[in-house]
Amino acid sequence: MDNMKGLKRTHYCGEVPESGEVVVGGYVQKVRDLGNLIFMDLRDRTGIVQLAFDDTTDRDIFGKAGTVRTEYVLLVKGTVRERESKNKDIATGNIEVFVTELRILAKAQTTPFEIVDDLNTNEELRLRYRYLDLRRAPLQKNIIMRSEIARVAREYFYENRFIEIETPMMIKSTPEGARDYLVPSRVHPGSFYALPQSPQIYKQLLMISGFDRYIQLARCFRDEDLRADRQPEFTQIDMEMSFAEEEDIMQIAEGFVSRVFKEVLDVDIPVPLPRLSYTEAMERFGSDKPDTRFGMEITDLTDTVKDVEFIPFTGAIENGGSVRCITAKGGAAHFTRKTIDKLTEYVKGIGIKSLAYIRWADEAPNCSFAKFLKEGELDAILEKAGAEKGDAVFIIADKTSAVLSALGALRLNVARQLDMIPEGKYNFLWITQFPFFEWNEETQHWDAMHHPFTMPLDECIQYLDTAPEKVFAKAYDLVLNGTELSSGSIRINDYELQQRMFEALGLTPEEIEAKFGFLVEAYKYGAAPHGGMGIGLDRLAMIMCGAESLRDVTAFPKVQNASELMSNAPAPVDGDSLDVLGIEIKK
Repeated sequence: MDNMKGLKRTHYCGEVPESGEVVVGGYVQKVRDLGNLIFMDLRDRTGIVQLAFDDTTDRDIFGKAGTVRTEYVLLVKGTVRERESKNKDIATGNIEVFVTELRILAKAQTTPFEIVDDLNTNEELRLRYRYLDLRRAPLQKNIIMRSEIARVAREYFYENRFIEIETPMMIKSTPEGARDYLVPSRVHPGSFYALPQSPQIYKQLLMISGFDRYIQLARCFRDEDLRADRQPEFTQIDMEMSFAEEEDIMQIAEGFVSRVFKEVLDVDIPVPLPRLSYTEAMERFGSDKPDTRFGMEITDLTDTVKDVEFIPFTGAIENGGSVRCITAKGGAAHFTRKTIDKLTEYVKGIGIKSLAYIRWADEAPNCSFAKFLKEGELDAILEKAGAEKGDAVFIIADKTSAVLSALGALRLNVARQLDMIPEGKYNFLWITQFPFFEWNEETQHWDAMHHPFTMPLDECIQYLDTAPEKVFAKAYDLVLNGTELSSGSIRINDYELQQRMFEALGLTPEEIEAKFGFLVEAYKYGAAPHGGMGIGLDRLAMIMCGAESLRDVTAFPKVQNASELMSNAPAPVDGDSLDVLGIEIKK
């Protein structure tokens, strides 16, 4: 193999000009040896350029070119000339580089899969050889776009006088929400750090410190089950502002998303963004992160069916629940009895006992509960549901919260089956005025829906001790196409109110001191009104790239069981390492 021998790259492969002398380096995508002619496609992160060797090429160089195979690493010098056989699919398709110097910097054995854009191979194999998978243009484009999003974020927040400050990666464990990842301390045997689930406490302390505008591209860790839009470690564009109210923070966030979509995708995002209260979002879409790119909103049928003698309906209404539906316009042809049976199994899997339906495919609608209806009742239901010939109506009766969440999930399922969700559309939405507490049936106790530093709405503070269900929060989520990008809130900056909030959550003075003592003490020294949010960089990149999973925008992702297939992490460590930490593995 050669070395660079002072030869320096002058151009990237995808940016070779129409003429002149160039030096390019990259990986060999393809070799075409025609005897007295050799053509190679050389690839780097910007694209591909064709290299040419012919009977006028130096014989030593031509002979060396004959030994080159795919994925060899080359550095070549040559003259740009017009290409005989043009390729309109690549940026350099009109030219080629006639090679005058050739360096083979590294050879490569046959790769376990071909390095091509439209790869159709087992994902587990790709993740085991992730460094090879990352050579493919689609993944490289995603990672580069993610980098562009991060660049725009820094520039935007710097321009708005935010200060980038790094908060600690090893912190005190304060179990809230997901489980912490724990790090044992060698110098404090039996004690552990936690990896941060978010920089929440530290950024609030920064506000108390007088850094009134903080920004950080923060790494966060949560020991929770994985899914397409969740990894155990992730990055959020984390910010906090002092002397700010909800409107100030939302305006800054809107400015950022408008800027990043314009600069990275050349897409205009109209601002201000639309808003829905949590209650309205649940009533209309059955979700606190609704996808508003399509309609099919929930309809309340409770009053319409209150006299229908159908046990699922009457039972739900008598127990204080409700009967609601979604109407799939034009869905009757797709939703046959067989596909409706699958939907029934689907809703059973999310805790709903039965699914009633009306399928209007023929002249007369086919209703699953027709025998329980009196004259005129079916017409009333169809009118209320906004259904007409060709539509399918799906009805759920149960406790209202269960009905709404089930119909929200069913709405997405049906929309995907009917291909109702448009591509290339970006619907942002603020969800505001979240309930502060939710009732836990298992513990028979009110739990906080947010971290305990969230400020209640001013008019709700009076209910903290007496009627938790009436308390709503100064909290706001930013949603994009049905994905939660960010959660944020105004924080409590009054020491006495913070104590009341802890007590409302059932925390004892000992628990408060153990978990949050240093923060509570800090508030005694004065804190300006402040609030903030953290925008998920990974999720934002996933949507902007049009990717289906966070794995497609993360360089080295974890799989479902939180392991990394390439390095086989996590892995056992030797006994000596455990002894130093004073740890023994329990079998």
